[in-house]
Amino acid sequence: MLDNRQTERLEAEAANSAKLRQPLYAARKKIFPKRATGSFRRFKWLVMAITLGTYYLTPWLRWDRGPFAPDQAVLIDLANRRFYVFFIEIWPQEFYYVAGLLVMAGFGLFLITSTVGRAWCGYTCPQTVWVDLFLVVERAIEGDRNARMKLDAGPWSARKLVLRTAKHFIWLLIAVATGGAWIFYFSDAPTLFHDVFTGSAAPVAYITVAVLTATTYTFGGLMREQICTYMCPWPRIQAAMLDESSLTVTYNDWRGEPRSRHAKKVQAAGQSVGDCVDCNACVAVCPMGIDIRDGQQLECITCALCIDACDGVMDKLGKERGLISYATLDDYNANMALAMTGGATLVNPSLVRTADGRFIDNLAHFQLRKIFRPRIYVYTGLWSLVGIGLLYSLMTRNRLEVNVLHDRNPQFVTLSDGSIRNGYTVKLLNMIPEPRTIVVTMQALQGADMSVVGDDIAAGRSFAIPVEPDRLKMLKIFVRQPADQIHGAAQIFTFRVEDKASFESDEYTATFNAPETAR
Repeated sequence: MLDNRQTERLEAEAANSAKLRQPLYAARKKIFPKRATGSFRRFKWLVMAITLGTYYLTPWLRWDRGPFAPDQAVLIDLANRRFYVFFIEIWPQEFYYVAGLLVMAGFGLFLITSTVGRAWCGYTCPQTVWVDLFLVVERAIEGDRNARMKLDAGPWSARKLVLRTAKHFIWLLIAVATGGAWIFYFSDAPTLFHDVFTGSAAPVAYITVAVLTATTYTFGGLMREQICTYMCPWPRIQAAMLDESSLTVTYNDWRGEPRSRHAKKVQAAGQSVGDCVDCNACVAVCPMGIDIRDGQQLECITCALCIDACDGVMDKLGKERGLISYATLDDYNANMALAMTGGATLVNPSLVRTADGRFIDNLAHFQLRKIFRPRIYVYTGLWSLVGIGLLYSLMTRNRLEVNVLHDRNPQFVTLSDGSIRNGYTVKLLNMIPEPRTIVVTMQALQGADMSVVGDDIAAGRSFAIPVEPDRLKMLKIFVRQPADQIHGAAQIFTFRVEDKASFESDEYTATFNAPETAR
């Protein structure tokens, strides 16, 4: 019996190997996933509601930033080169915040995959979420698995035409809403909504909606699992993220094999039989159309719907749950080894065998130390380090900047009284949505004064100038130094800018040039 079980396992592995040697692309075979019920399915409903609600509703949220800034909570303002996220305003030169968030997302994906496999793919990936939404529409119109299969196999009729037309029409509406919601992130949502429906929006808005409509409809409705299998690189990358202690959806064949649809007859004949009744419930609910009993496969997105389906069957048969469960490779191998040698105690993380031979589903029995291993600490540490760094930078960043450009030609001018004058372009950047009065002060450069070209400001070593909200103000400044105060052909001094109200300040070190003969 044990030899047969081992042989079946080897045959399944050989089948998987042959499957991996298939062509790089195969024509799609229609999959009709059955609606599952259970804890994982409820969790997927919750995730779908949160993600779709966040995507569609976020552009309509308001955030009061005062009269000088837009009141849309999340806005990518390309025209003015701003990125608003509630109370945070990101300028182009601060794009490193966005880069940091992408790095955090990468480490977070590594962390999740190393811990619980392709949880991102199974629950929160946009492809998964929109396919789930499209399947809701499909089931509501055409019925569940058997009804859809019958409709698809049957000849075209008025009923079939009406059902298919209604389904694809609603899919297109969802796709249009998806593209429409995306463009609302780049402009004031109520205004753009009115412009789109009155035909006065910019052509790029209509082009964007058209492209996203086409991709959403095609990917979510027509291609579905083909996207995950052939277009997405993550199924192949994830292999490097998994190890023997990563939780993945696993068929516990040490308990289920040999499977039989007629367990009582087999047992009456004196033969051993496993808990799997070969009902194919796990296959029927799989959105990827695979059989989890064949082992780990490239197509599996770890949505765990097969667990819900199998647990439902086990409940009806009066057997313990967990024939398909989250398990690590280490635990699976240990269970298989014990089963092969007739061991009485199994170490599946979610199952405990009692003295009378029953299996008890008990996730609390699982040892967390198997999950929290060195690589998890490394990923968590790197993720936290980047996050803390971004948060610290965000909380301490300066919203006032100065930049100075020295005139190239001429580098200096000798005035009629013998004094030397240098010209500078001073850029004052006010990075808050409020007007400011900025005090510009010249430090060092003994005896020198400065004047603003084209502005009625008296020459001196300091002056105050207003700067509009969220604007860059450019000043042409002449710095003059008497000949008897010049010490060298190049002297270092500082432009200091300060907002007395907020106590923010910035400095720029500049060079004052003079002729070599100046003393």
